[in-house]
Amino acid sequence: MVSRVAVLGAGSWGTTIAALLTPVVPTVLWARRTELADDLNAGRGNERYLPGFELPADLEATADLGEATSDAALVLVAVPTQGFRAVLEGSLATLGAAVPVVSLAKGFERGSCMRMSEVASEVLPGRPVAVLTGPNLAKEVLEGRSSAAVVAASDSTVSGVLQGLLASDRLRIYTNDDLVGCEIGGAVKNVIALAAGMAEGLDTGDNARAALMTRGLAEVMRYGALRGARAETLTGLSGLGDLTLTCNSLLSRNMSLGTELGKGRTMTEVLAERQSVAEGSLTAGAITDHIRALDIEMPICSAVDAILNQQANLDETIKALMQRPYRAEQG
Repeated sequence: MVSRVAVLGAGSWGTTIAALLTPVVPTVLWARRTELADDLNAGRGNERYLPGFELPADLEATADLGEATSDAALVLVAVPTQGFRAVLEGSLATLGAAVPVVSLAKGFERGSCMRMSEVASEVLPGRPVAVLTGPNLAKEVLEGRSSAAVVAASDSTVSGVLQGLLASDRLRIYTNDDLVGCEIGGAVKNVIALAAGMAEGLDTGDNARAALMTRGLAEVMRYGALRGARAETLTGLSGLGDLTLTCNSLLSRNMSLGTELGKGRTMTEVLAERQSVAEGSLTAGAITDHIRALDIEMPICSAVDAILNQQANLDETIKALMQRPYRAEQG
């Protein structure tokens, strides 16, 4: 029996997961900003990321990372990937030696291209690591709409514990022993969603989005094979399922960002209006860096990286994608 859970990161998804856990197990939510923790403790909700949503009255919040982790029996980390390592390093002195660490982030660390479970294992050695992922929009889950997710862990006991804590008649939780595949699917689909959003903003039509999703899945599979993921995982909830959702909903941060860029707006303009992070731009750079010296082609991911991180012209880059040499679909 888990005595206490800490959720690190009070964005929309971290807050949603903390809200689901609170009626089941004592839960503390760590917020980087003191004023946000104060709002949560005072019952004012999370107006920064989830405006208008009422949260459980007994959800505890703190801006003190040590306080959040010191007596936790299970830790779920919901901070953006580029802050993931620093938060874990900040927990090193207070987190118990055998406490499982569960990643809720979808992306790779820029520079190392490490998966978040790999970062957790490096910073907090000896602890079980896991990932909770799948096609889930925080607002729909918090509204109680039907959803499904998957949890994969280095220790199957941890998967079972998370399944028991989170599963309900509105949220189906599946387990999977392919930790690599679950993380690859969740990360790469964000890049494809950015491309799908750009196509939507350019008004290229439904045919183009379907083609992007399908060829995007081929890139997910190709990159997954490179890193040791199982193909069946990448056609499941964490791969195809998440890709389908993220490429078809403007509630997706990456899809909506891509759409605004496709309409001609700049990254600076769009991000100035947003509170949350779209992981796909950083993930595209991490993937492109990783495959640069390898014999593997990921033209959609490379195009997104060129547009977002290398100031390439969007229209010309999309046009170049369509004019690539013809080839067989498979292979």
